[in-house]
Amino acid sequence: MSRRPTLKDIARETGVHVSTVSRALDPQKRSSLTEEIVVKIRQAADRLGYRPNRIAFSLRKQKSMTVGVMIPDITNMIFPPIVRGIESVMEPLGYASIIVNTDGDSDRERRLTETLQERGVDGIIHTAVLRSDPNIVEAARQGLPVVTLNRKVEEAEIPYVINDEEAGIRMIFDHLHDHGHRQIAHLAGPRDLSTGLLRREAFCSVARDYGFSADALVIEEACRFEEEEGRRCAKEILSRSPETTAILCANDRLALGAMDYCARNGHPCPDKISITGFNDMPFLDLIPPGLTTVRIEQFDAGATAARLLVQMIDGCDGKVPRETVLPVSLKCRNSVLRIETDH
Repeated sequence: MSRRPTLKDIARETGVHVSTVSRALDPQKRSSLTEEIVVKIRQAADRLGYRPNRIAFSLRKQKSMTVGVMIPDITNMIFPPIVRGIESVMEPLGYASIIVNTDGDSDRERRLTETLQERGVDGIIHTAVLRSDPNIVEAARQGLPVVTLNRKVEEAEIPYVINDEEAGIRMIFDHLHDHGHRQIAHLAGPRDLSTGLLRREAFCSVARDYGFSADALVIEEACRFEEEEGRRCAKEILSRSPETTAILCANDRLALGAMDYCARNGHPCPDKISITGFNDMPFLDLIPPGLTTVRIEQFDAGATAARLLVQMIDGCDGKVPRETVLPVSLKCRNSVLRIETDH
C-alpha cells in the first residue's frame, strides 16, 4: 500500500521550504505568497495526490473548519441564494458548511443547535431564530461565534444582519397609494419572528403617516410564512373587509397563497384586487401576473453574515457591529392595478 503524500514530499518536489508549502495550501495564509508560487505548489500537490489531514489540522489549530447554517424551511426559495452567498466567503477560506433545517420547530432547533456544537463547528449562521430564542443565546454565551441573518434575537448581544424592513414596507405602501389604493389590508407575518413584527409595525407607521386611523386598519396575522396561511388570511381579510382593494403581504409566499385564494374565489389579481409581497424570491417573474415585491439582496446578505462570522471566529468580536441593516429596493411587476380615486 502506497504511503500518503506529505508536505515534505511537496516541498521536495517544488524546491521550497515546508512552511511555504503549508502557507500555500492554507486559504487563510496563501495571500502572503506570490500567485506563481501558490500555483506551482498546488499543481505539485495535485500531481502527488496530496490531501490535507483535516483531523490533524483540527487538533493542531483547535478548529474544525466547519460552520453550521441553520435555515427554517429548506423548501423556501430565498435560502439557496443566501447559502451561496455564505459559501462564497467560507469556502475560499477552507470552511465547509453544515446546513440544517429547523422546520420552524423550537424543539428541533434546540436539538440541531446541540448537534452542531457536538460536531465542533467553529460558528453558526442562524436564519431561523425566534425573537426569544434561549437555545442560541446560551450557545453564544458559552463562547460559540453566532450571527443571525434576516431575523434577530431581542435582548441579546448576538450580532445580526437584517434588511431595512421599514423602508421596504414604506416603498410598497407608497406604490399602492400612488396607484389610488385607499383600502389597503396587511397580511402580516408571525409576531414571534422579528421579520413579522417589524414589517407589521412598519405598516402601521406608514399608514399612520398617510392619515389612516389605527382602528380602521385591517391586519390579519399568519401563523407561518407559507402559502396555505396566505390563503387562510386572504379569506379572512375579504370576509372582514370586502371593500379591500389591495393586500400588502409580509412575504412572497403569503402573497402567492393570497393570489391563489383570490383567483379561485372571484377576485383575480390584479383585475379585482392588487397583491404585493416582500423578499423577491427566485422565479417570481415566471408566475403570472408577476408579483410586485420588495427585493432583498439574498446573496449579499449571506456573504455579509459570513464575513462577520469569520471575524468572530478569528477573535475580532470587538470589530463586529451588533446590527447590520442591508438596503432593499422595490421590484414592480404586474400585480398592482391603478384605480381611480376621488382624493
